[in-house]
Amino acid sequence: MAMDIEAGGAGDLPALAARRATDRPARLMGGPEALKFLRRDPVLKRVIRRIGPCTLRPVKREPYEALVRAIAHQQVHGRAAEAILGRFIALYPGHDFPPAVQVLDTPVDAMRACGLSGSKVAAIRDIAEKSVGGLVPTRKIAARLSDETLIERLVQIRGVGRWTVEMLLIFTLGRADVLPVDDFGVREGWRVATDAEAQLKPKELASIGEAWGPWRSIAAWYLWRAADAAKASTYKPQ
Repeated sequence: MAMDIEAGGAGDLPALAARRATDRPARLMGGPEALKFLRRDPVLKRVIRRIGPCTLRPVKREPYEALVRAIAHQQVHGRAAEAILGRFIALYPGHDFPPAVQVLDTPVDAMRACGLSGSKVAAIRDIAEKSVGGLVPTRKIAARLSDETLIERLVQIRGVGRWTVEMLLIFTLGRADVLPVDDFGVREGWRVATDAEAQLKPKELASIGEAWGPWRSIAAWYLWRAADAAKASTYKPQ
């Protein structure tokens, strides 16, 4: 199984949540039904009241593109990652995003010259190879696959672990019931919301989060926002 290079920052939403002007946003995920359900939890009820309406809106991208973008952003500041991606995309004029087949024909040195590390070049080439081979599904095919099936398939890719696939499920495919308990920001959000001294272990938060299904992605979004607000000193648990 592949391991993620990183699993979330201190509350920041993952890179897959970022949009370009040309991206096609999907519908909002946190509608009245989801919020009514999540307010049954007294902790989430307070978080929802303080954060306000949910603005979680996935970006309609192909899983191949989303995974490449996720790799490019690993362990790099957002602006720097976008600059690297810009140089990488520029290698393929006439395309909105580098086609997988053409990536496989691109010399490694040319990819490295864009600012990609050797490990990221290897990961991106593996994503491209497995996209051509069909392991990485198209968005249309992915819609027919369960969350766990997609996780089992995609963690076979170099540099891609469960956390990265969970981010794809939420921010690209719009899956509503994913709780990424390995994400630091999600656990930090719960710590802030409960005014606890330490974060829960992932398994502990997963157990609590079982009650949030089928809206665990929206719960995660609120916990990210709570962690963000705490960094900005605008969130108080009581």
